Amino acid sequence: MPEITASLVKELRDKTGLGMMTCKEALMACEGDTEKAIDWLRKKGLDAAGKRTGRATKEGAVGSYIHMNGRIGVLVELNSETDFVARSDDFQQLLRDLCMQVAATAPLAVSSEDVDEAVIAKEREIYADQVTDKPAEVIEKIVEGKLKKFFKEQCLLEQPFVKDPDVTVGDLIKNVMAKIGENITVRRFTRYQLGED
Repeated sequence: MPEITASLVKELRDKTGLGMMTCKEALMACEGDTEKAIDWLRKKGLDAAGKRTGRATKEGAVGSYIHMNGRIGVLVELNSETDFVARSDDFQQLLRDLCMQVAATAPLAVSSEDVDEAVIAKEREIYADQVTDKPAEVIEKIVEGKLKKFFKEQCLLEQPFVKDPDVTVGDLIKNVMAKIGENITVRRFTRYQLGED
């Protein structure tokens, strides 16, 4: 096993923003391979972030973004557990990224749980009408598959992140949660486009 030098630990710390001992542990687990250590930390971080999701988020900030010479405007309310975290660079960067995501993709809702039942019923009806020639059980599977795709396109947390499509917005938030050690939730957003009702 290669020696885990202080400079190697510092390099990983600079890339991840995590503590020295955590970085050393990751490098030891991954035999000094920095890229593998980053993946190892992300996996551990996502688990740690999952444990934080139940904690109350009563602080935070509202971010805004204006795009295309004032033709599109976005407001996003992002909540955290403490005001201290809400003022941090990582939180503010996440808020800016979420505002740009909403401007670029025009989601309908924060998550699939927030989509109006009437909208879901209408989508189900449309998808079922597209495949009326199939057996009932096949139609149901097709409708569920199309509905899942609809949520991925229309729900902010399930969308691929515009800056890195390999990561969903939900996973992006979990990564920041793992880094800062607090629960973060998107409470709501509003998107305005000139000429639209």
